[in-house]
Amino acid sequence: MRLYYAPRTISIAVAIALEEAGLAYESTPLDFTSAEQTKEPYLTLNPKGRVPTLETDDGVLLTETGALLEYIATLAPEAKLVPEDPVRAAEMRSVMYYLASTMHVNHAHMRRGDRWATQQSSFDDMAAKVPETMAGSARYLSDHCLRGDFVLGAGFSLADPYAYMLCSWLPRDDVALSGFPKIAAYLDRMNARPSVQAVTAKGML
Repeated sequence: MRLYYAPRTISIAVAIALEEAGLAYESTPLDFTSAEQTKEPYLTLNPKGRVPTLETDDGVLLTETGALLEYIATLAPEAKLVPEDPVRAAEMRSVMYYLASTMHVNHAHMRRGDRWATQQSSFDDMAAKVPETMAGSARYLSDHCLRGDFVLGAGFSLADPYAYMLCSWLPRDDVALSGFPKIAAYLDRMNARPSVQAVTAKGML
């Protein structure tokens, strides 16, 4: 498999899951500073112009972080990245969908305002709101999603690479981790995992 990614973006959640699953993969970085993701030849692979894209062993191109995480869990059931209990699996996915639909969008308003508006004043207004909205998301995660050492409690799941990446962006969005000790401790635990250390060693984080 080949993972197309950009350092420190949500695509790294997929790399962490691949490491957790023990699956072999190659990686190809994209240079966001030159907007490489919005140009050919990458647009041939992913016409959305975003990361991640995962090319399977059969040459199939898959996109969207949540879908790729689920694909990895299906390939490596022995890694137990999805709970067997259907209620807990739904609870895991509810966190993932919140991260995708709300927290990631909150973050994008800081630097990707042109997705929603055209005026610089609009960009400035959106960016000014981000510390508040990201702090609100951090509060929700801390109070309602982090049930123990990991999202589901004692066991690691697909929700954790996703939550880890978004929580790691909080300082960039002017949200002090000192106000969220539960999240700070969670990030420390995640940083200690071999999967995170492996992608860090590869220069992906």
